[in-house]
Amino acid sequence: MSELSLRHLGPRRNLRQEVAHALRGALITGEMRPGVLYSAPALAEKFGVSATPVREAMLDLANEKLVTIVRNKGFRVNELSDRDLDEIASLRALIEIPATAEVARAINEPTRAAVEELRPVAKELVRIAEAGDLIRYVEVDRRFHLTLLALAGNRHLVEVVANLRARSRLYGLQELAERGELGRSAAEHEQLVDLVVAGDTAGAADLMRRHIGHVRGTWAGYHGPRSLDSGGPSGHANDA
Repeated sequence: MSELSLRHLGPRRNLRQEVAHALRGALITGEMRPGVLYSAPALAEKFGVSATPVREAMLDLANEKLVTIVRNKGFRVNELSDRDLDEIASLRALIEIPATAEVARAINEPTRAAVEELRPVAKELVRIAEAGDLIRYVEVDRRFHLTLLALAGNRHLVEVVANLRARSRLYGLQELAERGELGRSAAEHEQLVDLVVAGDTAGAADLMRRHIGHVRGTWAGYHGPRSLDSGGPSGHANDA
């Protein structure tokens, strides 16, 4: 098994969930690659936990079709083609852009207060980006966006987006972090808070369009010609 930068988790209330979140992050950033066999005991040692929550987390990821269980050995990451990732990005755009705009359109005092609670999370993302902790970045980014989308009031939408995000791949994050550009991209989260709080529907939609465009642009290490604005899913490769 290749060396992974998974952090020691220590005692937690829900180790299964914590391990699953960390493994999803490693999947998305490309630290865990298709074709490599990962064993529960080896991962458990890395996390500093018993093998049981790791096996349970592996089952969760298998149910989400992110990995394939190899009996008595461990699991392998399921491979996704460029077409798969293009289609995932396209679906995210179809769902997340209008949903975020709807939160801005329907802004009121309770919702404004809930959105403001995401401001510290947005600032945390900038600090994490500057520290280069990519797996943690993916975890917190996921929490930020799913919490924001939940304010649209559709829990099924949130579940769908959570699954689509888990299936995304952001292999270019390491390069962005090394170039010192990930912090600039992370700053978009606080800009999004400002736009939603101000009720700027068009501005929030445009920023989300560019933000999702990163997924099939520089963040994914992909430089194809298609873009969200031109009807394809890759989008704004140089905006990250």
